[in-house]
Amino acid sequence: MTGRPKTAAAYVRLVEQALDELDDILEASSYDFDEIESNQGFVEVLKKELTGMRESMQDGSYQFGRNDLPLMRIVKRHSEQDLPCIRLFYTINETHRQGLDASGG
Repeated sequence: MTGRPKTAAAYVRLVEQALDELDDILEASSYDFDEIESNQGFVEVLKKELTGMRESMQDGSYQFGRNDLPLMRIVKRHSEQDLPCIRLFYTINETHRQGLDASGG
């Protein structure tokens, strides 16, 4: 996906996709004992924060904002090597800050 999602449903799908990616990272790290300590801690925190975000979307309490999502404090400390789905987080954060892509294109 390039750019921000155009609909609320697409935004929710993006968050769910990021959650699926985090589950995949956790599952993979459970088989690589060298990676368990380095990955699981921050991945678990990201998963918890994204789950809360998804729940707020479902219950209608989610609000777009001008500031970065709190989870970005973690994302910005990592690279694509640590977090293969890092671009999803940047797209989610950009959407949070700028809203849905209302362009006609």
